[in-house]
Amino acid sequence: AFSPRTLTSRVPITALHAKKIAIGVVGPGLVGGELLQQIEATRPLLEQQGLEVVVAAISELKKDSDGKLQPWMICAETSISKSQFADALLDESESSGQPGDFVQMADHLKSCADHAVMFDTTASEIVSNCYSGWLAKGVHVVTPNKKVGSGDVKRYQECRDAMAATGAQWGDETTVGAGLPILRTLRTDLLATGDRIETIEGIFSGTLSYIFNSFEPGMKFSDVIIDAKSKGFTEPDPRDDLSGTDVARKVTILARQCGMDIALEDVPVESLVPEPLRDWNCGEGQVLADAFVEEMAAFDDDKTKLMADADAAGQVLRYVGVVDVANQKVSVELKTYPKTHPFAGTQWADNICAFNTERYDPQPLVVQGPGAGAAVTAAGIYADFLKIAASC
Repeated sequence: AFSPRTLTSRVPITALHAKKIAIGVVGPGLVGGELLQQIEATRPLLEQQGLEVVVAAISELKKDSDGKLQPWMICAETSISKSQFADALLDESESSGQPGDFVQMADHLKSCADHAVMFDTTASEIVSNCYSGWLAKGVHVVTPNKKVGSGDVKRYQECRDAMAATGAQWGDETTVGAGLPILRTLRTDLLATGDRIETIEGIFSGTLSYIFNSFEPGMKFSDVIIDAKSKGFTEPDPRDDLSGTDVARKVTILARQCGMDIALEDVPVESLVPEPLRDWNCGEGQVLADAFVEEMAAFDDDKTKLMADADAAGQVLRYVGVVDVANQKVSVELKTYPKTHPFAGTQWADNICAFNTERYDPQPLVVQGPGAGAAVTAAGIYADFLKIAASC
């Protein structure tokens, strides 16, 4: 461990004494690219902490000649920049990069340094399936990808078993609340100190937070979706947001941290997509999002009435996830809250999480702030990495 004087020293620690960590990034897109920029911009700070961080591999999934997604990567013993990877991707010569599997990528990291960390900034099941293998090799994993934390229970347990066997760590803070310290608060400040969780309740979707922060009496729900789409909040298919599945994944992750034996399929979800539109397909030549919103307009009256009734009762509508540990129940639903409630005070695309515990009663412990965005998500991933770097 380094003393406070060492951490704040302006004299760089020599490479002889630095802890060398080789990292690999899968998915150098919006979040992954931001992460690489943050690492590069803070190299002097890393040196002050006695860390030599080498970006030894970058990879992304590309379709091969048969249309199947395959890993495509470049590896090196010295740090690779995002621009170098982009150039290699365009060149596609064998000397620049090569298709390969993620096991080889992890092995390369281990050959470069005593400590290795894989960053997965995708939402891919293909990559998620590699976590247990990486962890079993002693390679740490840091990711905002929710697929393992909320997916197949067997795969989830395999990862936990691998961590126990090798001491490798899994940095998953950004799977719930992006850069907000929601999982850290739950695990470190509450559970690890012996507090007993009663309920966890929160607004865990930045998109749906914005939609219901914007939705007011007299407005059409479809118009609010159009506005959210214009600001870049919605997925290309808005049903991916409105279905509530993303919130259900976060609820599953939180419930498992509380010791609940929960599968994603166990979570009751109130979808905001009308039943007739759940399997609907747009016409040829139409833009899916635009065509969907047009179809949604026919169902505006339902949400308009809900909003009017809530407002008349001095309440607001919020789309929330609930983990009821005391009663071993979970849910994702549209609920009403008094206008004096903390959930009524959210702004823009805030996430907010309220922990009701044995100690925090009757007032909950509340964590609130931006729950989406490349910069805050990348910063949360980076913070997870620094915790691992300090302890490995």
